[in-house]
Amino acid sequence: MVAPVPDEATPAEVYVTALNCISISDPDIQKSISLLKQACLDSGFFYVIDHGISQEFMNEVFFQSRMFFALPLDKKMELFRNEKLRGYTPTLDQTLDPENQVQGDLKEGYYIGVEVPEDDPDAKKPFYGPNQWPSEDILPGWRQVMEQYHKEALRVSREIAKIIALTLDLDARFFDKPEMLGEPLATLKLLHYEGKISDPARGIYGCGAHSDFGLINLLATDDVAGLQICKDKDAQPRIWEDVAPMKGGFIVNIGDLLERLTNDVFRSTLHRVVLDGRERYSIPFFVAPKPECVVECLPSCASEKNPPKYPPITCAAYMNQRYIDTHLGPTSYHTQEMRE
Repeated sequence: MVAPVPDEATPAEVYVTALNCISISDPDIQKSISLLKQACLDSGFFYVIDHGISQEFMNEVFFQSRMFFALPLDKKMELFRNEKLRGYTPTLDQTLDPENQVQGDLKEGYYIGVEVPEDDPDAKKPFYGPNQWPSEDILPGWRQVMEQYHKEALRVSREIAKIIALTLDLDARFFDKPEMLGEPLATLKLLHYEGKISDPARGIYGCGAHSDFGLINLLATDDVAGLQICKDKDAQPRIWEDVAPMKGGFIVNIGDLLERLTNDVFRSTLHRVVLDGRERYSIPFFVAPKPECVVECLPSCASEKNPPKYPPITCAAYMNQRYIDTHLGPTSYHTQEMRE
């Protein structure tokens, strides 16, 4: 084992960080609270196990993800993400660290949000609307698998949020309120990293360094490593540590909006993906409050000596700006594609 690796270095091995592991079904809730609080104060990342989603079903979700990404590019581009950010995102479409990347992320993805019929009044709101789905003729049963996984991942997210609430001395049901996770923005994203090699020294990454936008993120991965975290985003140079995959478990991290709610008591953590030339599949699930929710410092996280660091902001305003900052428009994508 070697020391953590600075930002500009690219050795064959880096330090594999140790993360706390929290069992959702552990009857000792105080143990879970202690482990989760320590994780949120230390790195903002932790493992979650015993979550109630069977390995058989997880295998099916990954199988169906591979089936989609194996389609010809023209078929996938027929489902190019719409203005509600639903559908396919091609390789290089997203640039999460524009200051350090010379090109977009070496990954393709597929966004699936909460299904809202087009004739529903809520469909006019930011981030709400119908999903785009591959044809049943092409991928039979695909939609049903993804909708079931979306439902299960949201259930697990709410269970984790209960423990987070308790770590903040809040009522366990604090995040169950409609404006929080009762009626959340919940986005499933399938990701496929092609078999290319990252080169941080040249600004080439599988996924550029970023913190996640919302409250919490659940990440399921295959057994190919690549995720790295930087526990101190203000450090110069940044120090990166590997996070090992965990079969049957989730890698969970907190996002920017939870950082704002807690007035930096819990910090969202920079992370990136550095590829070693192997294909890699992962499935993150992002959870954020309702678009109308005003995110502001919790009273318990502010004091006279530690006043609120962030002004109140609606979830929609914050999320929309982050998406604009990190995604190409359709015209820009096609222009870039022609230059390749």
